[in-house]
Amino acid sequence: MERYLLLLDKDHDYLDWAAKKLEADGIRVLKCDDAEKALQVIEKVNVEIAIVDIRIPTSDGGTGLAVLKQIKAAAKNWSEMLFIVTASFPTAAQLVDATQLGAYDILKKESLTFELKKIVEDAWQVIDARRLVEDSLPNRNEIIKDNDVIGSSKEFQDLFKLVGKVAQTDAPVLVTGESGTGKELVANSVHIYSGRSHEEMIALNCGAIPDNLLESELFGHEKGAFTGAGFKRIGRFEQCDKGTLFLDEIGDMPLSVQVKLLRVLQEGTYSRVGGNEVLSTDVRIVAATNKNLAIEVAEGRFREDLYYRLNVVELHIPPLRERVDDIPQLAEFFLKKITKKQGVAGSLGGNMRLSTEAIEKLCAQPWPGNIRELENTIARACALAGSDVLLPDDIILAESTRRPIVSTISSTDVQRIMSQAPDGEDVVSWITNRLVNECVSAAKGDHLMAAKKLNISVVELEGLLSAR
Repeated sequence: MERYLLLLDKDHDYLDWAAKKLEADGIRVLKCDDAEKALQVIEKVNVEIAIVDIRIPTSDGGTGLAVLKQIKAAAKNWSEMLFIVTASFPTAAQLVDATQLGAYDILKKESLTFELKKIVEDAWQVIDARRLVEDSLPNRNEIIKDNDVIGSSKEFQDLFKLVGKVAQTDAPVLVTGESGTGKELVANSVHIYSGRSHEEMIALNCGAIPDNLLESELFGHEKGAFTGAGFKRIGRFEQCDKGTLFLDEIGDMPLSVQVKLLRVLQEGTYSRVGGNEVLSTDVRIVAATNKNLAIEVAEGRFREDLYYRLNVVELHIPPLRERVDDIPQLAEFFLKKITKKQGVAGSLGGNMRLSTEAIEKLCAQPWPGNIRELENTIARACALAGSDVLLPDDIILAESTRRPIVSTISSTDVQRIMSQAPDGEDVVSWITNRLVNECVSAAKGDHLMAAKKLNISVVELEGLLSAR
């Protein structure tokens, strides 16, 4: 029996190419460049896979995500249908919405040459094995703006596909990542796309509150519970009942408070400090940390049972140095945001923009402070720029960014090179240049091999070479 796959895209060259790539024995590829035509086809034919461009317009002014809803409605008798969404630069909101609308995968257009055939082959296997498709959820574009979280790298896409899935549950979530990677933004996305979005999300930094006050902050206290408690206080668990409680820097929570938090997670009950009344709460916990909690557990600073209760689903945010593809998009976003907020329009009265060379310099940095440091760097460049175009010289890096490379080279080699450093030179820079030169020479010009030896990325290596 013949099986059907639908391609929906305005690009005719792409339709022809994809059709040839995906046709196989027993599989017929149907090509459409119009949403209405696609709906008519789906009403008549049992389409099992639909590959839809996210930009495809609908008759009522919607986009590809709206088409997904219409297709699912038209094909309600074919519950086994899988959707694959294609996009040039999918935003966080599009990734989450597409996932929650039941999309099997979201592919970047530039990756289709390498990924499309394999993804579709896997999709056929999924259809044969499960005959399932996720239920449609409401489109949340009106709740969260596309620019709230920025990124189009594969790492970012994988993260937000997972956000789209976990947000539909009430499972505790642990957001991990280095400082400045945007853990609170990811936590907010989990809340926004959850069934609790109509309730409040309260954020609490466990590391910013003294240990003796954190318990009261979370659970509240009765009047007279301790010196200075002149009135009854409602805690955060009471304030955000039915909502989401975001506990930032959970690794800094004292053990005495961890015990009470564990009870809430296990039983949904707690008592105010100094009180005997047992209170119930229905709160979704999203915790975040830049520490390795497994190490904290091993060293006795964090309860093992609480760790496993919190870490039902882990959302790990890669550091910016591992998301180099996102840096140009983030930099442009921060530039627009900062110039709009501060009223900066460039010395010549036009709109400020980043030169290609400035973007290349940004992409070559290790960014130990991650996205927060990148935003500060763009703000500094805007404040000090001498023209409407930001040039490499306008990108003034913080001292933490201009750090020496982290090397796996032996200490003996480092000492040998240090002994050769001439007087009056910047020793750190001189040693770094020598290490880079020796590694590139030993690798016979192979930048990938040299970068691995230096324990840095190829982009960082090439940035160091170009700065000499």
